[in-house]
Amino acid sequence: MANNQSVRRHLDAFTRGRIIGKLEEGRSVTSVAAEFGIAHSIVSRLWRQFQTTGTAIRGLSSGRPRGTTPADDQYIVLQARRNRRQTAGEIARHTTQVTGRPISRFTVTRRLHGGGLFARRPVRCVPLTPAHRRRRSLWCREHQNWRDNEWERVLFTDESRFSLSSDSHRILIWRERGSRNHPSNIIERDRYGGRGVLVWGGIMLGSRTDLHIFDAGSVNGTRYCNEILLPYVRLLEAPWVCSSFSWTTMHHVIAQ
Repeated sequence: MANNQSVRRHLDAFTRGRIIGKLEEGRSVTSVAAEFGIAHSIVSRLWRQFQTTGTAIRGLSSGRPRGTTPADDQYIVLQARRNRRQTAGEIARHTTQVTGRPISRFTVTRRLHGGGLFARRPVRCVPLTPAHRRRRSLWCREHQNWRDNEWERVLFTDESRFSLSSDSHRILIWRERGSRNHPSNIIERDRYGGRGVLVWGGIMLGSRTDLHIFDAGSVNGTRYCNEILLPYVRLLEAPWVCSSFSWTTMHHVIAQ
């Protein structure tokens, strides 16, 4: 039946005319259906349509009228790009007030999908101040000509905090596919609520450290020295440590 329905949808006007012509000649519905390789019911409906309307041409179905105009669609997409955190309901209410026509959030979602925008969780990162950026840029320029024998004496370390509870607060943004890390789609955040785990690790040419998980409590300079520098860095005999500890700019710590 599915195949027959597919055939019925794709009967062109010329074929429909040929079918009606054969039926007008006195041919039976069954024989015409067998000749064209389609279902008996399709020919029967086509014949009834011709007898009722006088034409076998399939009328174009208008379907449900669109609730928005092309200009409305552009306006909806523009709103989402101006404020990517707006919900579909908020955009729908605002567009309804502007146009004077009721527009549902489902319509807004479809128009945004048509415009290439999809609701996704934003990327979160630690905010950097202008001073942070200047110091990082200066550090890179100072070391751009270093050779392998110099870099192999450097240990790069970093700390990452993993939240044990969700910190998204169900916040979604509208963004295009493939634009996850675009600056406009990133939310800067340096404060985590709830419980979390702080993990430290280091890498250098040809070697790496084990991951160190800090127990509960604050990590100050003394604790960092006792738990990281002495048990890890001294064993690697790395005279230079490049660290982003406490989310500050990279700095050098001489491991004695």
